[in-house]
Amino acid sequence: MNKQMTAAAVVARLQDGMTLGFGGWGPRRKPMAIVREILRSGLKDLTVVAYGGPEVGMLCAAGKVKKLVFGFATLDAMPLEPWYRKVREAGGLELMELDEGMLQWGLRAAAMRLPFLPTRCGLATDIPRLSPEIRTIRSPYADGEVLLAMPALKLDAALLHVNVADRLGNTLITGPDPYFDHLFARAADACYVSAERVEERFALDAAAARGNTFERNLVSGVVEAPCGAHPTSCPSDYGWDIDHFKRYAASATEADGWQAYMDTYVAPGEAGYQARNGGIERMAGLPLPVF
Repeated sequence: MNKQMTAAAVVARLQDGMTLGFGGWGPRRKPMAIVREILRSGLKDLTVVAYGGPEVGMLCAAGKVKKLVFGFATLDAMPLEPWYRKVREAGGLELMELDEGMLQWGLRAAAMRLPFLPTRCGLATDIPRLSPEIRTIRSPYADGEVLLAMPALKLDAALLHVNVADRLGNTLITGPDPYFDHLFARAADACYVSAERVEERFALDAAAARGNTFERNLVSGVVEAPCGAHPTSCPSDYGWDIDHFKRYAASATEADGWQAYMDTYVAPGEAGYQARNGGIERMAGLPLPVF
């Protein structure tokens, strides 16, 4: 019943050509320690499904992404994720760009083991023209309404980051927003979760259990990764690292910028990554952004 493993062991279970879903939202609670392990690996030809943040840009910059299925790609303070923008403008991506609600509906359809779900999201837009694989369907009832048939977004694996997990695969999200992590977990054949800390076994009261948004039987592996969401935020533990984001964004404008970023922050491993970002205490002490 002990599902604890390393990030390297998680990545060893992934294969070229897989469809991977990344939880979190923009620059919030992304499984960046696992993303960095993917960057160190030889994985390629991935289909990435995400409400995108730096994981999208980094995987695109590294040439890992064949197709991107996404609602957006942003760092918030930097509205368009810089490396995603650079790779997209170079014409290096196959894209399925979706309305945010369509992406949620596609994950929900996969979670429910349905081929599609009907929705009004995306109607009267260019989405069906740009993604002709998305069809419409007419209601079989008296209303006869034409709806968009959002196809299921079935994932080979979901990669998530949470605040706390236990070795059995139970998880807790202590921030104010669970995003759609539960749908990523349920839409996937396998779900791997990194956590700020891993306990032996939860003993939850009713109030705390509200942060346990998906079942442990869905979780295939648990990785202990303190500050594993950095440079994204991990409410309620720490905020995003805007200084790191500025350095990362600058790399997209520099000759050999991606290789320099890899050499500085990714190649040295997680201990080296923490050291280059001022140490674990600084990272864990980053203030949460205020909106």
